[in-house]
Amino acid sequence: MAPSDAAAMAGEIDRHNGTPIYIQLREILRAHIASACPPGSALPSERDLAERFGLARMTVRQAIDALVGEEVIERVVGLGTFVRKPKLDLQVKLTSYSEEMQRRGMVPAAKVLSFEQIGASAFLARELQLEEGTPLVRFRRLLLADNEPMSVDENFIPAHRVPGLLDGEPPTSLYNVLSERFGLVMEWGEDMIEATAASPSTARLLNVEVGSPLLKIQRHAFVARAMVDYSVSYYRADRYKLWVPLQRPGVRPTRNYASGYRP
Repeated sequence: MAPSDAAAMAGEIDRHNGTPIYIQLREILRAHIASACPPGSALPSERDLAERFGLARMTVRQAIDALVGEEVIERVVGLGTFVRKPKLDLQVKLTSYSEEMQRRGMVPAAKVLSFEQIGASAFLARELQLEEGTPLVRFRRLLLADNEPMSVDENFIPAHRVPGLLDGEPPTSLYNVLSERFGLVMEWGEDMIEATAASPSTARLLNVEVGSPLLKIQRHAFVARAMVDYSVSYYRADRYKLWVPLQRPGVRPTRNYASGYRP
C-alpha cells in the first residue's frame, strides 16, 4: 500500500509547549493512524515527516520508535513503516477454531493439507500412549481468518476411535464431528506452549519470513481418562498474543472467563 501523504496530515508542533517535541509528533501520528490508516497502511517516510513538521530526522525517528515500542506500527526492512495489524487474544481452551473466529466476527476457513491414515511413529506412540505402528488419522490444515493465514494445525487421532472418518470429506470443524458423530466430547486437556522459529515449509504456508517467531502449542486432549487427540499448532506471533487468566487458589473468581476471547 502506498504511503500516506505527510503534507495532508493534520496537526502542528507547538515549540512553546512544555511537552517534548517527539511526544507531540508521536500523538499527531497516533491520531493520524486512528483516523486515516487501516491496518497494513504505510506511513510517510522519516524524511517526509521531517520536512512536513520542520524537525530533525532524529526527532522523527524517536517518535516512530515510541510507536514501534507500543506495537502500534512496525518497521519492515527495505520497505518502510506500517500500521500493525491487531493481535488476537489467544485464550487456550477446548473449543474449535471456527467457533472462536466466528465469535470475533471473522470469517474462518481452512485449507486441508493432509487427511489420511498413518502408522504411529515412536514419537507419536509415546505422545498418545499407544503401541508403535498403531493406525492414526492424521488431519493437517492451514487455518485462515478473513482469507489471511493464521495457523497450521496438525491433529493425530487413534483410528479405532473414529471408524469411517476417512470415508467422507474432511470435517470443517473437527471437534464438532468428534462430538456429534462419535460421541467424543473433549473434557480436559494439557497444553505445552513455547516459542519457535518458522521453518521454510511453515513460513511458506503462513506467508511469513523464514525464522519468523511463532507460537507452538502441543495439546493432549482427553475424554475421561482416555487420550483421544494429540495436536501440534503453529500460530503467527504477529497475529496472536497469549492471554492466560490467573487465580489464586481458594479465591473465588470475580470475572467470568468462560466467554473466551476478550472483546
